[in-house]
Amino acid sequence: MKTDKLNLMAEKCCFFCKSTNNLEEHHIFGGCRRKLSEKYGLKVWLCSYCHRDNKYGVHGNKEMAEKLHKTGQLAFIHHFRNLNFLKIFGKNYL
Repeated sequence: MKTDKLNLMAEKCCFFCKSTNNLEEHHIFGGCRRKLSEKYGLKVWLCSYCHRDNKYGVHGNKEMAEKLHKTGQLAFIHHFRNLNFLKIFGKNYL
């Protein structure tokens, strides 16, 4: 059975600052959960600054990463009503 994916990347601008310059694809859940992000469409656009800046980018800023994790989990729960996020991803981000 093919998995219906979310489309969080429909609006082609940075999730945080809304810039349309230097956009990069970001998997909301990385590491061992990266393939799950891909499978369920849990990706967003980030400008290079919001993505990779050591202090303010999502990879260096815990608060930004947590916001994305919460947003991703809520989107998953809303879209995939018949699936259990905690069972699939093994962690509750809310």
